[in-house]
Amino acid sequence: MHARILTAAAIGLTLACAPPALGQDFKPDPVDIAAAKKEGMVSWYTSTPVQLAQALASKFQEDTGIRVQLLRTGGTAVLRRIMSEIKAGQAGADILTFSDAAAADDMARQGLFAAFTPAGFDKIRDDVKDKDGRWIAQRIQVLGMPVRTDKVAEKDRPRTWSDLKDAKYKGKMVMPDPNFTAIQVIVVSMLSRKLGWDFYKALRANDTMIVQGHQQVFQTLQQGERVLGAEGAPPRTYNKGQVVPNHTLIFPSEGAFFVCSPMAILKGAAHPNAARAFARFMFSTEAQSMIAASGIHASRADIAPPPGEPALSAIKSWPIDYDYVHQQTRSTKTRFSEIFQ
Repeated sequence: MHARILTAAAIGLTLACAPPALGQDFKPDPVDIAAAKKEGMVSWYTSTPVQLAQALASKFQEDTGIRVQLLRTGGTAVLRRIMSEIKAGQAGADILTFSDAAAADDMARQGLFAAFTPAGFDKIRDDVKDKDGRWIAQRIQVLGMPVRTDKVAEKDRPRTWSDLKDAKYKGKMVMPDPNFTAIQVIVVSMLSRKLGWDFYKALRANDTMIVQGHQQVFQTLQQGERVLGAEGAPPRTYNKGQVVPNHTLIFPSEGAFFVCSPMAILKGAAHPNAARAFARFMFSTEAQSMIAASGIHASRADIAPPPGEPALSAIKSWPIDYDYVHQQTRSTKTRFSEIFQ
């Protein structure tokens, strides 16, 4: 397995000066829209935030008349479900989106994905796509420490991930469960590798609340049950891209996490033409701009950052070793569950 490490430096270079990787001769794969409309629907399993997923599905259906059958759940749950279905010979999805590039690489090597290079493929950053088009990142999520600014004074807010061990945050924190969301598998794998499992034992001692996913982290903070996220996404992500009063995201000084979300068409999909049409839409300027407007960074290098958010190149990132994450996924989930049970 080759090393796939996503860093701010790589992304910044792509944004700042790199020409399209495929050059001016790139020719996108065609889409038979008539055949797609005849199929009439596409089944999409995704971990895309609920409001955004619904908006994208609705826009595609409005534009094409092709119905999107949407299954929205956490990235770990998406992978667990589709792998179970594949083993049973009854894959229910035509197209997938989840936040685990190492798993996407592994599935691509197993021959589970159909290669497709749609219009816009040449605009996608090189480090967030398979060069043959077997998977392409739909979006890039930035993860840090969300905080209620009206409940935690600036002088009392954490500056580093390690600060979360401080007893002054006892009973105030919430974070997602890696058994539900693939993004948290990545964060827990990387932080435990660097800071040790004692870091998570300290969070357990601080009575950190565990919820399913990032949507629930946001809701818990909004409801005031907790005031600090031990890991979370920009609040705009869960508020239709709008500013959320008294709620911001802290970028830890050691680095925030940039997690890409691969999208792939299943080989042997029941609705292959509709899946290709949907993928082409997802990497269009329109759909990628919708993603940015929702508060999430688009994977296309020619789309501006979300309103009010810094460019990825302006944020220090924590390098993610996706091969390590993939190798440690099972043990990471098990150890986390043992600590927080």
